[in-house]
Amino acid sequence: MLLENKVVLVTGGARGIGASVVRVLAREGATIAINYSHSQDKAEAVASEVTQKGIKAQLFQADVRDSAAVEAMTKDIMSTFGRLDGVINNAIAGRQEGTFDAATLDDYANSFDYGCKAVLNTMRAARPIMREQGGGRIVNIVTELWNMAPERWSVYMAGKGAMVGISRSLANELGPENITVNMVAPGWMVTENVDTNSQGSQNFAKSLPLRRHGSAEEIGNACVFFLSDLAAYVTGAYLPVTGGRITQMGA
Repeated sequence: MLLENKVVLVTGGARGIGASVVRVLAREGATIAINYSHSQDKAEAVASEVTQKGIKAQLFQADVRDSAAVEAMTKDIMSTFGRLDGVINNAIAGRQEGTFDAATLDDYANSFDYGCKAVLNTMRAARPIMREQGGGRIVNIVTELWNMAPERWSVYMAGKGAMVGISRSLANELGPENITVNMVAPGWMVTENVDTNSQGSQNFAKSLPLRRHGSAEEIGNACVFFLSDLAAYVTGAYLPVTGGRITQMGA
């Protein structure tokens, strides 16, 4: 198992891609700190699922946009597990898609809060711990839309674009401390909210070079790589997990 004896924090780990990432980390032997903000029932279900398989996991409630809450959560993680080896920044909420006319400044601010402020909060809290331990791994969940820049997604890109920029710069700055910062860019992945039997969904899958949807677990696989010793010499990387759908400009 690639992550045995590693403690990893997953923000937004109660549902969607975050919950799938938790399951994959569990498969690879990680001890998991599952962060959630409001979805307590879903978080408890995910934690129960992985602990029944003999994996150590515990829930930690915090709004990652709140720096004080993140600091308190990180202290709780250290009190519980004694170390923190990796952070996966996945949490997101609020409006993500819509026209420029329909979007409000609050929508953009919320997107930026998750893509920038929340990421900075977790990294600031984790950095001294990782530095003391001799290194660590940060994995930021960005998006394939960074390369495609379609219309109606400017709100989403306000946050994810910031996350890409932060990741690339801090990969350079934190590298001397043996803290790697990498990005996983999902395409349209299958989660509990995707109807793979719909005509639109089937047409999309057929349009991809691999001719199928990706599962959210495949995002977890990419995270495992970046968290593991296999990626010890990789930082600042942007890894599209898209079934081949990518516009190479800006990658």
